[in-house]
Amino acid sequence: MIKITHISHIESLIEKHETPVKANSKGDKKNIFILLVLYTLQGVPLGLSIAIPIIIQNMHLSSFKEQAKFSLAVWPFSLKILWAPLVDSLFIRKLGRRKSWLIPVQYFLGIFFFITGYYINEWLDNGSKLNINALTLLFFVLNFLAATQDIIVDGWALTMLKKQNISYASMCNGAGQTFGIFLGYNLSVLLISESFWNKWWRTSPLPDGVITLQGYFYFWGIIYIVITTLVAIFKYEKDYLTEFDTINLGILKTYLLLFSIMKLPSIRMFTIILFTIKMSFCSVDAAFRLKLINCGITKDEIASIDLLIIPLNICLPFLIAKFTSKEKPLKNYFNTIPYRLLFGVILATIVYLTPYFLVQTRSLLITYNVFLVLMYSLQQLSVNIMTLTSMAFYASISDPKIGGTNMTLLATISNLGNAWSKTGALWLIELLTFKRCSNGPRQFCSSLNNQNEMCSLFGGTCEVFIDGFYIETIICTIYGIIWIFIFKKIINNLQSKNVKEWHVEIKSKEIY
Repeated sequence: MIKITHISHIESLIEKHETPVKANSKGDKKNIFILLVLYTLQGVPLGLSIAIPIIIQNMHLSSFKEQAKFSLAVWPFSLKILWAPLVDSLFIRKLGRRKSWLIPVQYFLGIFFFITGYYINEWLDNGSKLNINALTLLFFVLNFLAATQDIIVDGWALTMLKKQNISYASMCNGAGQTFGIFLGYNLSVLLISESFWNKWWRTSPLPDGVITLQGYFYFWGIIYIVITTLVAIFKYEKDYLTEFDTINLGILKTYLLLFSIMKLPSIRMFTIILFTIKMSFCSVDAAFRLKLINCGITKDEIASIDLLIIPLNICLPFLIAKFTSKEKPLKNYFNTIPYRLLFGVILATIVYLTPYFLVQTRSLLITYNVFLVLMYSLQQLSVNIMTLTSMAFYASISDPKIGGTNMTLLATISNLGNAWSKTGALWLIELLTFKRCSNGPRQFCSSLNNQNEMCSLFGGTCEVFIDGFYIETIICTIYGIIWIFIFKKIINNLQSKNVKEWHVEIKSKEIY
């Protein structure tokens, strides 16, 4: 049986002309803390999935085609709706609906952190070739488990918190996952960096950072197992069958419901929008950090720049909440697209100019760094506005009687659109990049070893003369401009539709 959150309590208050109880964290502080911890654990694998591409790019071990392959590792977060009904439906009542899944999933996460730690050095530095297939497979498993944990904790938050405090669930999700990504990405890159600690913190150079990458994985393996054990022993889960108002659908009915939603004309058109818009920005979104590293910026500096952006990412939702909560969120979403395209072009230009500024005077270098951080912050602002306005639109069209299944489905489609476009962008950069031998204009270099070895025999090196990143950025920007003209009227039409056109009717005989 699957529980779908019901808002009959709120509806009954309205019917009785009662004022809903205001949110008050008193009595729920421990639960809020537990949710923050669980969401933080969820963010760590995501953060490490950002860190690994930067680390291997900094070591000059990978091509963009291999980076495209590794990007598949984060796809489980875009596909989790496929197994979410199973997680909601199958459980051991004695253990608790959510703990039945949370305990084994987090123990498995701890175990896989140990496995990854054991092999990570071998896969990254085996003396000859990066083992991208093994890295991708194991990180796919880590993110699959983390995505499953996301399903569990999202569901548990709705019953763990008091009804008047449900709004704190999204805050816990956002803050916890952001902090987890910081721990997995920014902190890991800086802690393992030999150059960072020797340059800023040590009086005499030492090998390695304060911890090895292997040790960092072992550390998180221990943390997952310890926290999971504490939750298993000390955290009580309420019995949803006796304490909560629910609508119960079988597993098959739930999948049929999702299929029915997908058949709605408005949903189908909006799916096309979500699947196609991300292509406008995919080049910069996927490769900006990696290209900066290719141009001479270190992984430590990249992590530090992203570290400066984190407070903005946390504060921006509150600062622009009034803007994103207006009556027409989809219109605001559309109006932000040109700015995001513009900032993408500016960031690509910064990448192009980076080698020039890195050899200039200190004052020019400081100017470059300030401009880089400013433009990157503005680009992230446009990303956040589009994310928040889209989520506001999902919420406005979702049917609360089926627990916002519309919202979950649309968010999944959006994530999938983002995932496939980034993977495709990384692969296409490799395809659009052309190299030639420095000692022979007609001797092209390629992925074929015999051609590259031939260049070496002539005493030359393979040098890029057409960079696929810039070609792709131009193509994506032109595509985005065309997309704006094609979909402007369609988006206005979708925004003006009656909310009932986004809902499917559930007959009473379908509920059991």
